[in-house]
Amino acid sequence: MYTNSRTLRSPKAYVNLKMILRVVGALLLIEGAFMIFPVIMALCVKGESAVPFLICAVITSGCGIGMARLKPSSREMGKREAILITGFTWVILSLFGMLPFIFYGTHLSVTDAFFETMSGFTTTGASVLSSLANVPKSILLWRCIIQWIGGLGIILFTLAVVPMLNYSGGMQLFNAEVTGITHDKLRPRVSYTAKGLWAVYAVLTIVLIILLSFSKMEFFDALCYGLSTMSTGGFSNSDMSLEDWNSTYIKGIMTFFMFLGGVNFALLYNAATGKTKSIFKNTSLKVYLWIILICYLLFVFNVSFSGLVEDVSDITIDPLFQAISILSSTGITEPDFHNWGPLAEIVLIVMMFMGACAGSTSGGAKIDRFVVLFKFLKNEFFKMMHPNAVTTVSMNGKGVPQPVVLKVLAFLIIYGLVILTGGIVLTLIGLPMRDSLFCSLSAISNTGLGTDTTGIAGNYQAIPDLAKWILSFIMLIGRLEIFTVLLVFTPSFWKK
Repeated sequence: MYTNSRTLRSPKAYVNLKMILRVVGALLLIEGAFMIFPVIMALCVKGESAVPFLICAVITSGCGIGMARLKPSSREMGKREAILITGFTWVILSLFGMLPFIFYGTHLSVTDAFFETMSGFTTTGASVLSSLANVPKSILLWRCIIQWIGGLGIILFTLAVVPMLNYSGGMQLFNAEVTGITHDKLRPRVSYTAKGLWAVYAVLTIVLIILLSFSKMEFFDALCYGLSTMSTGGFSNSDMSLEDWNSTYIKGIMTFFMFLGGVNFALLYNAATGKTKSIFKNTSLKVYLWIILICYLLFVFNVSFSGLVEDVSDITIDPLFQAISILSSTGITEPDFHNWGPLAEIVLIVMMFMGACAGSTSGGAKIDRFVVLFKFLKNEFFKMMHPNAVTTVSMNGKGVPQPVVLKVLAFLIIYGLVILTGGIVLTLIGLPMRDSLFCSLSAISNTGLGTDTTGIAGNYQAIPDLAKWILSFIMLIGRLEIFTVLLVFTPSFWKK
């Protein structure tokens, strides 16, 4: 019987390398297209040159065209290709996305530029820029654009605009990038799901920008804060952040949209299309609301007990803004948050670890997993007294399969181990242990906050270069939810 030699599988697994490079090429073309917006901004601002950004766009697009023109013998992609594309893409896009930081405006080193870009794409919001006062507006816009792209996922965007992928491993790519313990498909074809999610994301961003434009903000600031808020990234345009405006209206609008950023976008899509039943049945959303309420009350108590109340906003909008900002992993902090005391720090750490809902733009381990964990523990305690009882973990009125429960438990254990390992390595590099563990947690939760060395706002300029590379890797692990990245380093991944 005749067998095509190209399809033979050796003991090592066959990986469709040309198809991987072709998809990455398409992603680079999209990144190059997004670079046009900072070019336009530079043309509109007196004293800024559009040439460096244009060169970066040409380099990125040129490499994308070269890779996209590859012709693989097969367009089929399995789990290995999807996982490799996902992890590989976020690194490659960061390598090209950092070019403007190196050659224009900020003139950062390669290490600092990669850290800044990875922080943007993963919506972490940690920065190495000591001051934003003299940074060109085109660079400030680019920082917010990469956060917005990374918020819902560049691969998910590609699935929406490149129909070919719907037939060649699109679902595998969707599962590899979209966060959460389950993935709710809105339509039978994954490209329709991607389009639906991105449509909701884009519309909410536009509405947010318009609402912020009616405030004291100029349109440019409204645009940048709209992009970074909806993506729950948290990059700012000013060294003083929101303190420049000190507006209850701005805080109120941003609080509401940060909250939406922490909600599963499949639920937001259903709400937009009139399917409201799933919203009221969603367990994670109910828990999300309860956690916000509890954290808000704890912050109010803490501020009141510490004697920091100067006006009514200190016990109304400010604690609510802070609770949602941290829980959604946006990471924008009140100017005096460092004075809120030890209770606030404890609540901060718990919220950073937990995060918001799966399927959202937020970081953290996700509320859904903690719901599964606590229901599993409840069942185990019950079975100690009733060993013959048959129990199940339920979410949204449906039973969670046992393999999914075990995967959740494994995820949370590995999540904690990554934080601990990262903290130990950073301590060996020379950071204080408190800073090391906090920075490791901040990176994996994609929150971007700092502590003593970096400051609560999270400026990482002072930490060693090696620590920045390690934290960049931890950010990527957190954004792609551990398994997608770490699986590549296991021998079983490469075996047949």
